[in-house]
Amino acid sequence: MATTSDFRIGMVIRFNGELHRIEEYIHRTPGNLRAFVQAKLRNLKNGRLTETRFRSGEEVEEVRVEQREFQYLYNDGASFQFMDKESYEQMPVDGKAIGEPARFLKEGETVQLHLVGLDIVLIEVPFKVDLKVIETVPGVKGDTATGAEKPATVETGAMVNVPLFINEGDTIRVDTRSGKYLERVN
Repeated sequence: MATTSDFRIGMVIRFNGELHRIEEYIHRTPGNLRAFVQAKLRNLKNGRLTETRFRSGEEVEEVRVEQREFQYLYNDGASFQFMDKESYEQMPVDGKAIGEPARFLKEGETVQLHLVGLDIVLIEVPFKVDLKVIETVPGVKGDTATGAEKPATVETGAMVNVPLFINEGDTIRVDTRSGKYLERVN
């Protein structure tokens, strides 16, 4: 057990029977009232952010989270298959657990899985990935002057809006959090 004085950003606790990660917290001592800790907690199951007050010194259950490197193997339609880089054990992961960055996962990519026992509580996909453009309309000389964009399909099948000067076969860097084009890679 831990107390509110042990709080730190990123700490995982069991609150109301579910796992939550502490996003922010502040210790408050208002005038002649009792001190308390106000914390923003993210539910690791559904992603909701809630704000909660704890009495100063209140005990909470801290949950130990194990972080391990996994390699993305393939998508079998129902789930994404990952392999533990140490034990070579394969683990299926539901696409909903990965979220939006799943569109940009390519085979062989390394990700960080945060586990509580055998339950996955968080998946860290690299923030930037380099992907090859497999389909887009051809660029025309002089297209670099405007900030216009066109849709392009990358090797994972995802659609990304890219500048007009990007052609098929070019490699681009994409932000997996927002799905936006960052730059062309040589």
